[in-house]
Amino acid sequence: MDVGSLSTSWVLRVATACLTLALAGALPVAGEESESDAAKAESRLLQAIRQVTFAGKRAGESYFSRDGRRMVFQSEREEDNPFYQIYLMDLETGDVERISPGHGKTTCAWIHPDGKRVLYASTHHDPEARAKQKAELDFRASGKQRRYSWDYDENYELYFADVQGNQLTRLTHARGYDAEGSVSPDGSKILFASNRHAYSQELSEKDKELFKVDKSFLMDIYIMDADGSNVQRLTHERGYDGGPFFSSDGRKITWRRFSEDGTTAEIYSMDLDGSNQRRLTHLNAMSWAPFFHPSGEYLIFATNKHGFANFELYLVDAEGQRDPVRVTHTQGFDGLPVFAPDGKRLAWTSNRGAEGNSQVFFADWNGDAALELLGLGGSESSRPPVEFARASLPSTAPRVRAEDMRAHVSNLASGDMAGRLTGSEGEKLAAAYIATHFEALGLLPAGQNDSYFQDFRFTSNVTLGTGNRLQLQGEGGSQEFQADTEWRPIAFSQTGAIEAADVVFAGYGITAPAVDGQDEYDSYVHLDVTDKWVMLLRFLPEEVDEAKRRQLVRHASLRFKAMTARDKGAKGIIVVQGPNSKSRQQLEPLTFDASMAGSSVGAISVTDEVAARLLKSSGKDLKQLQTELDSGKPAMGFPIPGIQLAARIDLFKHKGVGRNVLARLPAGTSPGSVSIVVGAHFDHLGRGETSSLARSDEKGQVHHGADDNASGTAGVLEIAEFLSHQKAQGRLQLERDVVFALWSGEELGLLGSKYFVDHYAEDPKAVDLKPAISAYLNMDMIGRLREKVTLQGVGSSSIWPDVIERRNVPVGLSVVTQDDAYLPTDATSFYLRKVPVLSAFTGVHEDYHSPRDTFEKINYDGAAKVARLMGLVARDLAIRSEAPDYVSMKAPDRGQRAGLRVYLGTIPDYTPADIPGLKLSGVSKDGPAEKAGLRGGDVIVELAGKKIENIYDYTYAIDALKIGRTSKVVIVREGKRIELEITPASRQ
Repeated sequence: MDVGSLSTSWVLRVATACLTLALAGALPVAGEESESDAAKAESRLLQAIRQVTFAGKRAGESYFSRDGRRMVFQSEREEDNPFYQIYLMDLETGDVERISPGHGKTTCAWIHPDGKRVLYASTHHDPEARAKQKAELDFRASGKQRRYSWDYDENYELYFADVQGNQLTRLTHARGYDAEGSVSPDGSKILFASNRHAYSQELSEKDKELFKVDKSFLMDIYIMDADGSNVQRLTHERGYDGGPFFSSDGRKITWRRFSEDGTTAEIYSMDLDGSNQRRLTHLNAMSWAPFFHPSGEYLIFATNKHGFANFELYLVDAEGQRDPVRVTHTQGFDGLPVFAPDGKRLAWTSNRGAEGNSQVFFADWNGDAALELLGLGGSESSRPPVEFARASLPSTAPRVRAEDMRAHVSNLASGDMAGRLTGSEGEKLAAAYIATHFEALGLLPAGQNDSYFQDFRFTSNVTLGTGNRLQLQGEGGSQEFQADTEWRPIAFSQTGAIEAADVVFAGYGITAPAVDGQDEYDSYVHLDVTDKWVMLLRFLPEEVDEAKRRQLVRHASLRFKAMTARDKGAKGIIVVQGPNSKSRQQLEPLTFDASMAGSSVGAISVTDEVAARLLKSSGKDLKQLQTELDSGKPAMGFPIPGIQLAARIDLFKHKGVGRNVLARLPAGTSPGSVSIVVGAHFDHLGRGETSSLARSDEKGQVHHGADDNASGTAGVLEIAEFLSHQKAQGRLQLERDVVFALWSGEELGLLGSKYFVDHYAEDPKAVDLKPAISAYLNMDMIGRLREKVTLQGVGSSSIWPDVIERRNVPVGLSVVTQDDAYLPTDATSFYLRKVPVLSAFTGVHEDYHSPRDTFEKINYDGAAKVARLMGLVARDLAIRSEAPDYVSMKAPDRGQRAGLRVYLGTIPDYTPADIPGLKLSGVSKDGPAEKAGLRGGDVIVELAGKKIENIYDYTYAIDALKIGRTSKVVIVREGKRIELEITPASRQ
């Protein structure tokens, strides 16, 4: 489809004539750049711009052959046919030949990768084709002016023709518009756009009327085999989905999606099966005609964000993470861009020529500048985006020393690295620092493409898109609610359109079986929720006793409530805080979930006012309902008569790229097949974008992460230097390689280490990574040694007690061991893949996850001792003839949390103590714990009448607390038992 295809439903509704004149170069545009300014701006990416087609009324939509030697395009240039025909240009000689039949309409050609066939859409088989041509010619001869628009002729079918245009093979045979086709890089698949389902399916009366005047709003993307068989529909949204293309590796599809009313369009991508549909632009303009660069790192497209009549070319990265970058700066029309297969040339359609009509233009493409402007910095895994000069490295010694630990930590925790948030420039700078150190040690690169880096993509954030709609339909008419003010999608909601459905009220939306003498609790008794919206209250009943709260809390998380509603057949959940709740925000925060796992059920939160509006027809009062439910007595839900709710959920998941740093000390002269891994995570929280415990006056400050986990990173660097020097001196006879790994993404959910283990084995489905990885050693927060270091995961192998005892002899640390191998750190990624693990940890403190975790607070002598011990353990594993055995352990039951609603301000000390209870490392300033008189060193042994023997007892007891209700807390301080009173606050 060419320039004319822009005259779809939105042109019919907005101003077709205005657009057509603008594309012809006849409309003045406000704020035009001078020709010299435009040329200068364009020269950054485009050089040697030249026009390559000249004949006919218009030409455009050009595509290269696989070898780049030919170009196919469409043009209106036949005297007896006013419609487009397909032409093939030899780019070596300039010869042009028509390959379409010459009568009927044609559009959207593509040269098959074999170079012998051309795909295009045509109506030449239509018995009325020649009559339609004559009618159009007669109309033009009369001197009348027709507003140019694309008619989506239902006779368009897809054909293959040989390059001489002699042999035609029809591929599609369905009534409807089948066009906009492209062929996969391997030649096996064809993408196309079609509204064929509108002709074969029963439409509502409203849609029938719309379809009469706008046949594009039911257009979708289809895929089929190259012979026309195995046709599958990939998109199902209302609004024009069209213009699909494959990525150069054949794994992705890009296309543009018009809004249902046709007023805007955005760029999307998806997998070949239609899954993982991702919106890449949010320009709220007419953005269309996307095309992948052969590198796969970015796309080019056209948009009119600078004015209705002015279309310019833009770039966007393949994940839609960064802001689009402008390419052209010439007023008028620049669109339908495509790259040559080598990525060094760009072709596009423009009316910038002297005649002012649309023709094909070429330019040389500056790919390096494109990567720089997009902030991609070149091939992601071929070189670091931020360089670190080797001369800037600290001078360190082969043995593990406190002063060397300090040098590394002070660099990694400096303001320049800005908290090392995964995917940030600070993280990349830290990665470059680590890689430069590895290179200086002579270690082999163990990352992608012979580099020290292993990149992984992740969801960095979620925000609202522009297409969110919520409409209440009832006997009194309809009402639209304002997104982000009156309602808001919940982060795990399904996306897309949710058709109008009935609404029921289900109280707190909890189903909990009878337990510990508590009767069963079921909000859904005798309530049919199939294909309905379920309105439910957040949290759990406010006035129930502690025992009842403990029964209900495990079933009160939003995820659990959504799952329950879904399993009962609900279409969506409507979450309301309720007047009795003491939450500070009525709408559920759009909280980033590191896993970002979605749901097949709609999920929204609404204000109390909107909830009251929904309940109005039932004659029920929200506050009264909540008050009755808060008593904990059984109460039946009910349908809300006379209303339906329809929604469209549009959530934008921002994508980022994180980076692991990997190096290898080989047992021989080249990489071996068996290794041990020594690792730590080097990422942190940036400026507190996630999981911050900063005080109110510290918000937005750099979270330096000196202990968490620059200390562990420094330990790995020191061990790498120690072992590599020993091997170089002939003092280390390795039986297996040692891989040194610094992970990113740990703070977001062990992302980097999980990516590593998922991609380490040749078989991605393999659970057991042994013998490829015989053991994993981890250091997470080793910088605040006080009395003892905790070595965790000791239960994962029978060898650990003996190894620890022998290798600690020259170090002399006071060590506490902990069997549990299911740890909140990267060791778990390995243990779950049947690798024995050992993790060093010196405990949480009052500066944890705050800007106060700075380098001058580290106990460097202690950190060096911990690193030395772990280095000796690594040496032991690397030289022993047999690998450690693996011991399978049952995961501890830590219970399900209900969103951590209650806030006490305690900072647990996760280091095991000799006495039962929960020891505190500290308390948060001005928090409930500090106000109650608790302080660091206290051991909590009882909370709200529940005995506390460990961290699990404590978290379970917290879940049963009520905000604002004072509870008794019993502590042991300096051997004395003390009773205090604490009043929990709200975390939200």
